[in-house]
Amino acid sequence: MKNGAVIVAGGKGRRMGSSVAKQYLGLCGKMILAYTIECFEKTECIDEIVIVTGKEEIDFCKREICDKYGYKKVKCVTYGGKERQDSVYNGLKCLDKDTDTVLIHDGVRPFVKSEDIEKTIRSVSEWECCVLGVKVKDTIKICDSNGITINTPDRSSLWIAQTPQAFKYDTIMSAYESAFGEGFYGTDDAMIAERYGRKIKMVEGSYENIKITTPEDIYIGEAIIRQRQEAM
Repeated sequence: MKNGAVIVAGGKGRRMGSSVAKQYLGLCGKMILAYTIECFEKTECIDEIVIVTGKEEIDFCKREICDKYGYKKVKCVTYGGKERQDSVYNGLKCLDKDTDTVLIHDGVRPFVKSEDIEKTIRSVSEWECCVLGVKVKDTIKICDSNGITINTPDRSSLWIAQTPQAFKYDTIMSAYESAFGEGFYGTDDAMIAERYGRKIKMVEGSYENIKITTPEDIYIGEAIIRQRQEAM
């Protein structure tokens, strides 16, 4: 059985305030996307990787990341669509048709651990649809449009969803095709699977698996890299 990964790296980085797309910014001398690909490249149970980026960035991604670092599992670099959902679907269509399990991952989450990737794959064999995440540490307030608190949900039941989000390939493809058929767009892949009756299993991961979105995240990312280097 084949396990594939779709890495979505088509963002523009508006919240980063940079003219360079955030996935191509440097962290300690190496582009964020290169770290992300490496996480899956070195995970033994991953068979192939599809990268989805901007159409105008495909050649750059191939030359400056895939070829430069010699990643062997990258099957192709394809272009994204208008929305993230369009980009994921393009990536899913590029995977081998005998793929059993697919992991969908944000290109700007460069610190996912191999053991957590493996854990999500194992969970899919039992649950079919899984999301890596962490339990909420802070108290959450639900507020109205004026910022007045309405409710304080039980923190013990709240999770922060991360990626990878992992699915049986046929299951997520079917859900995506149904979503496009009715013009539905979800905020993440699990939401699309949920809409069509699938139960989602949360798999506990690591708080290091941050999404680099704002300038502050660059400093946190560099600190994680230095900490890991010192621990080696």
